[in-house]
Amino acid sequence: MKLVENPQNDVWLNLLERPTATVDDIETTVTEIFKDIQQHGDTAVLKYTDVFDGVKLNSMLVSSEEIKTAQNNVSSKLKEAILLAKKNINRFHEAQKTQKIEIETKTGVLCWQEKRAIQKIGLYIPGGTAPLFSTVLMLAVPAKIAGCEEIILCSPPNKSGKIADEILYTADLCGVTKIFKVGGIQAIAAMTFGTETINPVYKIYGPGNQFVTVAKQLATKFGVAIDMPAGPSELLVVADDTAVPKYVAADLLSQAEHGSDSQVILVSTSKKLINEVMKEITIQMAQLPRKSIAKKAIANSKAILVSNYQEALRFINAYAPEHFIVCTENDIFFTEGIQNAGSVFIGNYTPESAGDYASGTNHTLPTNGFSKSYSGVNLDSFSKAITFQKITETGLLNIGSAIEIMAEAEGLQAHKNAVSIRLKDLQS
Repeated sequence: MKLVENPQNDVWLNLLERPTATVDDIETTVTEIFKDIQQHGDTAVLKYTDVFDGVKLNSMLVSSEEIKTAQNNVSSKLKEAILLAKKNINRFHEAQKTQKIEIETKTGVLCWQEKRAIQKIGLYIPGGTAPLFSTVLMLAVPAKIAGCEEIILCSPPNKSGKIADEILYTADLCGVTKIFKVGGIQAIAAMTFGTETINPVYKIYGPGNQFVTVAKQLATKFGVAIDMPAGPSELLVVADDTAVPKYVAADLLSQAEHGSDSQVILVSTSKKLINEVMKEITIQMAQLPRKSIAKKAIANSKAILVSNYQEALRFINAYAPEHFIVCTENDIFFTEGIQNAGSVFIGNYTPESAGDYASGTNHTLPTNGFSKSYSGVNLDSFSKAITFQKITETGLLNIGSAIEIMAEAEGLQAHKNAVSIRLKDLQS
């Protein structure tokens, strides 16, 4: 972890960079795979599953027998933990429901807004070295609350052609419609275009590596919406001498172990704390099963010493972290001043892991600085707002003249006529 002391503004751009490849580096590969799957469907998907996942499949669809086997293989303790998390996630997202908004903007002009669920959605669940069954909860639970009719899930198979039991159990528990053994770019392309086996969807959700992120962005060119650009995980901790160094180190490592392209940042007004945290990182990392991954991520990460809280906050808002932990003497300064963050964790006893699993908030969050303009996944992510209006005769008389004048000023005579014809009848 590199120590940077009191950086000047002219080096901030370098400090804000993430250790990821540029879109140009991987867009060619993604585009080629998209074209192949658009033209050849299942055949192309199976080919890339063999190439990238190292397994030849006869069928991508997970069978009911496989789901039953997975249910039996998941321990009762883990099932209890998943049920507890599901309950909390459900409670938090149920609370996000909004009522119909209705208002008479002018006498006789009634306008209202109602939410409608997105009918067909696709969930991408990373597998690989860490099968993220917790992400199934974060996506499928609010999707069911919103009322999505078709929920398909894609996740990469292992070398044995299987999806992790925990993912299958959780997906079935949460009401996923169909589960497919497909990962990476090919999964996003299949959900975009549809194949003989996989139906196309209207919106794709879920995190992934840099290839998945670019694939999701490419999907938008073909009329498919995405939740957000969500790439490699990241965490920023702001801490001073009131923080517990071993807690800070544990939090930093919790994100570093996600992947070698993850990034963690420590911002502090205390060099003493930074030194103690670095020592703790070395001690704790040596005990981790995924220490080789965490070590690479830590090498791409930084500890930044600043002179005051104001400078810290300015840097944090510029960095716009996915996860933001606040552990200072004056937490309110940061919680009230933060403008750009995916999710915020406050105090010595609020680990980021809580949000990843069981507190109830959603862990599917914008990365790579996109929290400047994107929210994390929430209930509204699974619906769209439709506006309605009904105008009476009195209402049209009240606003008709304004519409005519505005339409004429824009040179749109037919727009004006649509009102003028009606007004003439009413006035006669």
